[in-house]
Amino acid sequence: MSDADRRPAAGLNTSVPNVARMNDYFLGGKDNFAADRKAAEEVLAIAPEIRTMAQEAQAFLRRVTSYLIEQGMTQFVVLGSGLPTRNNVHQVAQAIAPDTRVVYVATDPVVLSHARAMLATNPRTTIVEGDVLHPRELLNDPELRRLIDLDLPVAVLILSALQFIPDEDDPHKNVAILRDAVPTGSHFAIGHVVFDTRPEAAGPLVDIYRKVLSRHEDASRRSDQVLRFFDGLELVEPGLVYVRHWRPDNPLATQGREKTWTMGGVARKTED
Repeated sequence: MSDADRRPAAGLNTSVPNVARMNDYFLGGKDNFAADRKAAEEVLAIAPEIRTMAQEAQAFLRRVTSYLIEQGMTQFVVLGSGLPTRNNVHQVAQAIAPDTRVVYVATDPVVLSHARAMLATNPRTTIVEGDVLHPRELLNDPELRRLIDLDLPVAVLILSALQFIPDEDDPHKNVAILRDAVPTGSHFAIGHVVFDTRPEAAGPLVDIYRKVLSRHEDASRRSDQVLRFFDGLELVEPGLVYVRHWRPDNPLATQGREKTWTMGGVARKTED
């Protein structure tokens, strides 16, 4: 289907690249437009492994969700949700535990439009407008509170949003506010691109995403800076690792971690 045949939601500017649609392109999806593909190809020219990293992030999401269900989590809040894809959090979780409730959180109008259409018939899943930088407003959202009981443990997933938020916006402080607001027994899952092994790629990639996001700040981080997001929480094994090494389905498939550079981990809140 050509771009001319697609009918984007009213008010969406498809001539400007969009992070969610770029990621859809990396994953081989069709919900993207020429501007997204152009920006995505600029990224791939610098780091062709980005396509593999997007696939590994999806696999990490699936394994994390399954693990959290095994730990008894029945409430999920997913911040920085991307475009709806197969094997998203609610699909994985509700296939194992049908009563699981999932709230996606996004500010991107593309994501909000797609997700509202997709989730319209699922009474245990919804999407709300918000982000990690406004945690108090998010937790007071009536639609979120309709599904999520904040007196019970919650699984909070932030699997791609933090890598686009610079330190000037104080993301560590806002994650801590979320941590303090949920009860003991809650879990946090965090994923983040790091530049420990590819520092030379940071500058060129940041320049591309600055243009896409219309921002000037640099949000690139190393693994030690990402580890700070877990302050006050107890990391579960194997800790903060490259995502293909986080409880892999096939340990033999974890070779070559130096070729991709997304890290992730899961931690439990053990005390208020």
